[in-house]
Amino acid sequence: MVRRQQRLSALRVAKLSKPGLYGDGGGLTLQITTTGAKSWLLRYMMAGKPFGMGLGPTHTVSLAEARQKALDARKLLIEGINPLVVKRQNQIAGALASAKMMTFDQCAEAYILAHKAGWKNIKHGDQWTNTLNTYASPVFGHLPVAEIDTGLVVKCLSPIWESKTETASRLRGRIESVLGWATTSGYRTGENPARWKGHLDNLLATISKTGRTKHHPSLPWQLIGVSWRP
Repeated sequence: MVRRQQRLSALRVAKLSKPGLYGDGGGLTLQITTTGAKSWLLRYMMAGKPFGMGLGPTHTVSLAEARQKALDARKLLIEGINPLVVKRQNQIAGALASAKMMTFDQCAEAYILAHKAGWKNIKHGDQWTNTLNTYASPVFGHLPVAEIDTGLVVKCLSPIWESKTETASRLRGRIESVLGWATTSGYRTGENPARWKGHLDNLLATISKTGRTKHHPSLPWQLIGVSWRP
């Protein structure tokens, strides 16, 4: 005898309130606890053992979505794969990915903390923090450090590259150091987008060639206080 599928309806799911298990077919079950909480449960057998896998609460996962999740799980069962094992593996992978996801600001803070003990000048750490907070953070400080690319670095440096050459040069070096720390720590991969030689030097003017403020030569002491008349 073929069991009827899709015995529940969205309206019935919304109206049901008595604690218990209500089958939709194919192992998909609406579970209502004594507290009134409603959630989806997939019940199945594998190798003669019963399993139950949560598919999410009804206020987040609709009946249609629950049915699709149940279908995907049954397809895994056909292949001899336990969907509960796959779910747990995905959760672990997601947790590891989240643990490795650090923003640029977080990496900058960690870099400064790791190196400040070796800096002779106590104010050096404050200078690093202030420079990065002023120029880098507004552009990409909130982004995962793995997503920082050449375009973002150039966007950060360009506004001050020729007007504040010394600050810009220090900023580039500090960004490069933070990104290098992030790579070594496993938070990003690939080349460092803030490196100068063979990279940013192709996109930004060499600082030594940029226009700098030209000061007039000092006045000979003999002419100090002497008014000039043509």
